[in-house]
Amino acid sequence: MSVNLSHKPHERTPMNWLLFWLIAYIAVIAVLTLRHVRPGDIDNYLVNNRRTGTALLVFTTLATFVGGGTSIGLITMGYESGFAALGIGAAYVIGFFLLARFARRIHRAGVRKNLYSLPQYLNKTFLTAGSQGFKRYFSGLITGVNIFIFFFLLAAQFVGMASLLKHVFDIGYLTAAIISCLVVIAYTAFAGLSGVIMTDMLQFFFIIVLMVGIFIPGVQSDTENLALLRLLPPEMLNGTYYGLLFLAGLPLFIAPSVLVRMDIWQRILAARSEKTAVRMSIWAGLGMLPFYIIFPLAGMAVRLKLGGDILAEDAVYFFLARHCGEFALAFAVVGLMSALMSSGDSFLNVIAISAVRDFSGWRSKGTADTRAVHLQHRQIRAIAIVFGVLALGLALALPGIVNLMVVGIGTISIFVPITLLALIHPNAGKYRKAAVASITAGFVVNVVFFAWGAFKTRRDGTKNFFYPCFSVGCSGAWRRNRRPENILPPKHS
Repeated sequence: MSVNLSHKPHERTPMNWLLFWLIAYIAVIAVLTLRHVRPGDIDNYLVNNRRTGTALLVFTTLATFVGGGTSIGLITMGYESGFAALGIGAAYVIGFFLLARFARRIHRAGVRKNLYSLPQYLNKTFLTAGSQGFKRYFSGLITGVNIFIFFFLLAAQFVGMASLLKHVFDIGYLTAAIISCLVVIAYTAFAGLSGVIMTDMLQFFFIIVLMVGIFIPGVQSDTENLALLRLLPPEMLNGTYYGLLFLAGLPLFIAPSVLVRMDIWQRILAARSEKTAVRMSIWAGLGMLPFYIIFPLAGMAVRLKLGGDILAEDAVYFFLARHCGEFALAFAVVGLMSALMSSGDSFLNVIAISAVRDFSGWRSKGTADTRAVHLQHRQIRAIAIVFGVLALGLALALPGIVNLMVVGIGTISIFVPITLLALIHPNAGKYRKAAVASITAGFVVNVVFFAWGAFKTRRDGTKNFFYPCFSVGCSGAWRRNRRPENILPPKHS
């Protein structure tokens, strides 16, 4: 297959229409944000006052899970590996149905214990006893690992935004990445979760329009109703491009990771009722599957038309340039940028809130007076700026969107054993040492295998590392619980 790159993509960029859509988008975002953000209301900033309805929760969850970083990541993955990308979507659907099983319990605990995040729940469960040193280590470990995870997911959004902006404005990757970072930081620091939820609804609308108006017709045209897919290499069609180990690991490890994502817990804790939390889990799981099918197919369509010689992260722009006129191309670029911001602001919001509120063993108990609330606002906004800049550094150091996504979602799985223990066992706090062993062992192995995969191999080294991480984490908890004093009693209802 030959590659026809005779035109430079940025020469087709419809700058006038682009500015029109950008101004329109920014105006709508500003109106929604100013209308729904209430400065000084900490519950509104953190969990939208725990009164969010099903539709908004589904929209904000889908906007995060099928946002710009995910869409560009799946198109990139489809271009690079073919149907291996579909396994992630299938694993997520399974994961959301597993989440529905525990959504009532999570929401109930959130209301009863006034929770704002998963780390806070784990801290309150496992820090019922123990020395002050243990409490500091545990809370620092839980929060630190979660921040590590969302650094990678946030960096993936910056890579996705930069890959678009560098073509649109004919600028270098560094400049494009810096612009992306500044936009996400500015919005997240001001809006909080209440603003994120409202704008996610608009950003998800963009994704729907792009899917129906551009991606589905484009895939049908480029693949002749999927008939031309047979021309792709066999490993791209049977999903084994990254190896059978990666494919088999998705439902085993990625699916349960949905249960322990901080951004999902934040949505469940923001629900107006237990039933709302359950409905959100089911509808979000079903709603994301079509996107996880179409986006990889778009990447495969680019592979059919342009061959394998372009930068994988640029596949999305080449697809849009092939199937859009000036007006539609400008709309599509702004739509994807808004979706990238949707995921980016969600991840940065989660990181900043967790960093300020979840180090339970490190801070003294304080009262929630007006001065303390304003101090927390300032701290969260300052942390959002710092962490946004650090994530930008990661995006510049590791500009591979697929690897960033896989490392982020793979690392989450090490929280599964202790979270299930906390949700199921009525006295999980007595196994706090096992919980520490599980997370510590899993994270150490995670870092070692990620570094090995990133620097010693070229293709799939970073794709399969969640096997040893998850296995060691489970093993650490199991071995400690095998001690006579730690044998679990029969499970209570």
